Amino acid sequence: MKNKNLKNKTTGQLQSKLSVTKAISIALVIALTLFTAFSIYGLIAKDNVPTYIALFAIACTSWSFLPLPFIAIKEIKSELKLRENIR
Repeated sequence: MKNKNLKNKTTGQLQSKLSVTKAISIALVIALTLFTAFSIYGLIAKDNVPTYIALFAIACTSWSFLPLPFIAIKEIKSELKLRENIR
């Protein structure tokens, strides 16, 4: 599913969007890793298990958002490569 909006942007705008999307995906991976680790630690070490089970379920479902920025990165890179090949 190609994003038609990418064709209307300049190469500089695409490179900027690529770097921002990479930073967001790195931050998302770090945050989800910490959230999952916190949930597992709570399950193992704390007494209030139902709370940590719920947090772990939220952490696991939050991982499903991870492919979105990587798909966007792939689309931006392919658009930049297409522009590079045209020149």
